[in-house]
Amino acid sequence: MKFKLLILGIFGLLVSSCSETKPKAKLVLEVTTFKTKSVTNTATFNTLDAEVESNFTSKQPGFISRQSGINDAGEYVVLVYWDTLENAQASMEKFMADGSVAGYASMIDGPTMKMSRYVIGDEFNAANSNFVEVMSFSTKEGTDMAAFDKTNKMVETGFTAKQTGFLQRITGVNEKGEQIVAVYWDNKTNSDAALKPFMSAPISKEFMGMMTQSSIWMGRYQTLNSLKNNTMELSKKDQTVALLNSFNTGDQTPISYINPNKYIQHNLSVADGLQGFGAVMQHAPPEGFKANVVRAFEDGDYVFTHTEYDFFGPKAGFDVFRFEDGKIVEHWDNLLPVQKPNPSGRTQFDGATEITDLDKTEANKNVAKEFIEKVLLNHEMDKVATYINPETYIQHNPGVADGLDGFGAAMQYFAKNGLVMEYTKLHKVLGQGNFVLTMSEGKFGKGEHTAFYDLFRLENGQIVEHWDVIAPIELESERKNTNGKF
Repeated sequence: MKFKLLILGIFGLLVSSCSETKPKAKLVLEVTTFKTKSVTNTATFNTLDAEVESNFTSKQPGFISRQSGINDAGEYVVLVYWDTLENAQASMEKFMADGSVAGYASMIDGPTMKMSRYVIGDEFNAANSNFVEVMSFSTKEGTDMAAFDKTNKMVETGFTAKQTGFLQRITGVNEKGEQIVAVYWDNKTNSDAALKPFMSAPISKEFMGMMTQSSIWMGRYQTLNSLKNNTMELSKKDQTVALLNSFNTGDQTPISYINPNKYIQHNLSVADGLQGFGAVMQHAPPEGFKANVVRAFEDGDYVFTHTEYDFFGPKAGFDVFRFEDGKIVEHWDNLLPVQKPNPSGRTQFDGATEITDLDKTEANKNVAKEFIEKVLLNHEMDKVATYINPETYIQHNPGVADGLDGFGAAMQYFAKNGLVMEYTKLHKVLGQGNFVLTMSEGKFGKGEHTAFYDLFRLENGQIVEHWDVIAPIELESERKNTNGKF
């Protein structure tokens, strides 16, 4: 009997030993990063993101877990864990064709979207994380991968796992040999506290020394669950887009974003205050007004938008709203009937929409300001190529073709036919990243008193794309308020 027990005990040890050395199951981490379109309402998108998880992704074969996050630059990350590569791929193929997620997908700025799948060996167990760091990279050519794997593990055991707020560290590799490291934290504060000492730790320096430096990418994201999306405060841009979209939906909530006691109206065909706004709405046709916000930007207390309206007929418009103490208190706009495509086949609305170069906002505003002041106000035409890229200039003015040749041809046409395009005063310059809006006063055509709203897109310090709305300013006898156009 004792012999049998001994044999069973030895067998049990062998089974236990085998189970301990059994290779870990290979799971898959799918990492997708993207930005949303500039006109997207952040709160709406975040709500839809949660619905995509509960109604679609979590119901797919092989699904394990999903987390989404957003960083300070407005870039999103979606981390999804799957049991196999095949199930991950099948889910993506179904997602692209599923109508139930079309609204969510339509808000994503396609060119910014990047996705990769990594084979990992650890099960995800940090669902309560509120902050995640994600880093991808390639190892240097000739790196001893056994030594790399050992160092990679030592980074976790020797440093990261010892930090306050650490929850889990996931590592993996994709089919191209690119590595991924995802580190989950309880909150951003503890992640921030660990970042600086990590960069100076000897084991970290050894680890990063094995990487091809040009391949390193890192993102740090607050998870959407921790943002409490149902109560999160809307940005000024979100409020503005919601207000304009209320033309389509009939939603009365966005009216509350306007200060009822102070709303200064610069559309001279509309009376001052909320009463003037309400009067316009009362005269809407049976089908109502429509507004398709194509571009939206935020500059301090100002939000400016580029919108395709159905407002007593199809119109192109720029709107500017000023906020004070969280409420809209002032509004300017410029509207023009929609025209046919210009000689280069471009419309008043197509073209680039992605906001980039946020660190260059002030520099780009200064370029646009100098262009208006020196070229259009002071007529220093020899400086045109200083401000406008002569090789890549894209034009959306309905009557002007691309390039400096198109600009020159338009000027010659005006001179030949006794017409004018004269800027007399620059009133306002607003910008966000690579987009700048200028609001100017002058004369146009046969000398009509005119408002010029010009939207410029810049690259490398030069203007490369231009949209505008040029509209006559109402005579004083026809105005419904006394606030002035600018």
